[in-house]
Amino acid sequence: MAIERKPRTHRVVVLALAGLLPFELGVPHRIFGYAKDPAGRPFYEILTCGLAPGPVPTDADFAVYVEHGPELLATADTVVVPASYELGPVYEEGRLTGELAAALAHIRPGTRLVSICTGGYVLAAAGYLDGRRATTHWASAEHFQRMFPAVRVDAGVLYTDDGDVLTSAGVAAGIDLCLHIVRRDHGAAVANEAARRTVVPPHREGGQAQFIHRPVPEPQQASTTAARAWVLDRLHEPLRLSDLARQEAMSVRTFTRRFREESGVSPGEWITAQRVERARRLLERTELPMEAVARETGFGTAQSLRKHVQAALGVSPTAYRRTFRAAAPGAAGPRGTAPSPDGPSVAAGSVH
Repeated sequence: MAIERKPRTHRVVVLALAGLLPFELGVPHRIFGYAKDPAGRPFYEILTCGLAPGPVPTDADFAVYVEHGPELLATADTVVVPASYELGPVYEEGRLTGELAAALAHIRPGTRLVSICTGGYVLAAAGYLDGRRATTHWASAEHFQRMFPAVRVDAGVLYTDDGDVLTSAGVAAGIDLCLHIVRRDHGAAVANEAARRTVVPPHREGGQAQFIHRPVPEPQQASTTAARAWVLDRLHEPLRLSDLARQEAMSVRTFTRRFREESGVSPGEWITAQRVERARRLLERTELPMEAVARETGFGTAQSLRKHVQAALGVSPTAYRRTFRAAAPGAAGPRGTAPSPDGPSVAAGSVH
């Protein structure tokens, strides 16, 4: 059945394969479905297809009914392949079945390709990941690398972004990757609203470790949660490790070890990521000069702001603002007159 494209929307087609995980099948629909412009118009149209129309078995005690066959892939701007536990030769031998190869042949050149968890096996078996950096669930990473030696597997990250091909680790990392795509396409404000509607954290960097040794503190054991909350209220100030450790009554050495165990990154890396995220919001929502944005975010100078934004986002602050400023909800009027979403202007600070 032919599907007419809705005007001005980016079509995301999710490929449902036998043995799929229902949670991961629903992630693209949930995240992309909440990405809307200020007037409430959706940025994405999300559709699902299978290797044939009809019921698709899942890893649960129910099947899902898919209305569309693989021909729908030819209409996609983005194709998402969620995880499946019944990949057969794809998982066991690193090769596509004839039916799956025929389905993927519908994908047009230039279509953005996305995998969640072991969905990366499908992209790898089709050759889309050759020479590229990719990830999958940490428990499958070693096997994935053996099956596909041409892929540069990074088992220690939540997701990878190689332009038109993106991969993620398991389950919740698929949420992170979809939010990252929304953020890349339409800016932090739209992605944050999608995260708020879904009641999930708005941003976890792709480079964050997917296997965190202590995601939840053990009973009667101190965590670093209070220090992180303390930091978020003071990103504009100079921050020292000793100040953070003091919030938890720990030595610097103990605090640093515990912080990495709980968050997967060092305190300095985490603080920089939070400052970049605040800079994104200010660049999208205000017309503050770059020096003021640098002060508000704790980078101190426009040069330091450019360095960190360029490293994190691949573009300069000016280019980022030019891309997302006009479409941002709640955009400021005259220069500097809009209130910052993060509070009043404060003195410059730096990371120590």
